[in-house]
Amino acid sequence: MFFIVFKEYSSIFSKQLHQKNMATTLNEPLLGYAKDDEEKDIASYLPNKHEVSFFRTCFNGINVILGIGILSVPHALASGGWLSLALLFSIAGVAFYTGLLMKRCMDINSNITTYPDIGELAFGKTGRLIVSTLMYTELYLISVGILILEGDNLSKLFPIGDFEVVGFSFSANNFFVILVALIILPTVWLDNLSLLSYVSASGVFASVIIILSILWTATFDGDGVHQKGDIVNWKGIPTALNLYAFCFCAHPVFPTLYSSMRKKHQFSNVLILCFVLATVGYASMAIIGYSMFGSKVESQVTLNLPLDKISSKIAIYTTLVNPISKFALMVTPITNSLKDLLPKRYQNNRMSNIFVSAALVISNVIVALCVPLFGSLMSLVGAFLSFTASILLPCLCYLKISGTYRKLGFETMTIVVIIIMAITMAIYGTYTSIVEIVQNL
Repeated sequence: MFFIVFKEYSSIFSKQLHQKNMATTLNEPLLGYAKDDEEKDIASYLPNKHEVSFFRTCFNGINVILGIGILSVPHALASGGWLSLALLFSIAGVAFYTGLLMKRCMDINSNITTYPDIGELAFGKTGRLIVSTLMYTELYLISVGILILEGDNLSKLFPIGDFEVVGFSFSANNFFVILVALIILPTVWLDNLSLLSYVSASGVFASVIIILSILWTATFDGDGVHQKGDIVNWKGIPTALNLYAFCFCAHPVFPTLYSSMRKKHQFSNVLILCFVLATVGYASMAIIGYSMFGSKVESQVTLNLPLDKISSKIAIYTTLVNPISKFALMVTPITNSLKDLLPKRYQNNRMSNIFVSAALVISNVIVALCVPLFGSLMSLVGAFLSFTASILLPCLCYLKISGTYRKLGFETMTIVVIIIMAITMAIYGTYTSIVEIVQNL
């Protein structure tokens, strides 16, 4: 694996890209709607139209990868023990490699601009349908998780009682989930990734502030890092594995980021920078949180922080800002696809776009209110959707598109091993996550 990553890293600086002219039916966008090529080319469906620079793409990429999983990695480490950190680094390496495989697939055919396009080029209409279903489900559930996270932290900061409005009863969590959705909604209306990069920059800095604030709490505010923890907890390994996988489930957004770049040959460098910084961030938060609270760490580490410390309040308040910066990037592929399902005369209508975005956010709120289990939901996303959409499918699509499966080499064998492991972990992890959700409902 490390040989492959090193080999790919070396090839980044070569000036030649392998291109093939392949006949394809990639004239259909994400969900198979009809498109008139005389009126629109495929680039017109991108929200950014090749305007995004290297550094702005890096901000978007880091913001997507270093997501809300940063709050759950201490719980993951507590579930699996110190040795489970090896799983975090292993999954990060595999996720980075599958991201490079997606880039290679997009380099082969210039018509590929979305993840479903990759699935269609590999396995036809069936591939497009499978990739689309997994991709949108994953992004949708992550956006739901953001609302749950916000509701949990706000209700901790402002423990108000239940109240009624127009005959409807609201708990503190329910009220704050709705309030946060109203605050987030305007960011969903931004359909330009160059503009979203400014929102992403705030998200990246917010993640750094959260880590530093919790470190300050542990070092100077008396909580300390006195918990020794377990070396390994075999029963908790599945949960740790699922949550680690959830941390690196940004692959459905990668084609959008790639297509938005002004200089696409730099995308491999973007991936390297994003994965290195995100992995360092995750590992740092996991070690700090587990050292502070041991096995008692919550599914969101901020729920363990004492409210009488200024550093704790900074961490919690920053946690409230951080997910808001990530929500729009996660739902952008979904909203773009939903907009393209509208009749052609409404597709470029501003009010229609606002209506579609609002309807999507409302549905997110409904699910968040019905299933308020952040840790279990993220574990399910990591088990079923992350292993399939971010690891399994990129490997299968690359083998088919590149024709690598026809020759038995080191890379082919490595990809096959990754596929077998991804299938095994997805099946077992999904089972344990569903059992956990059923027990907690």
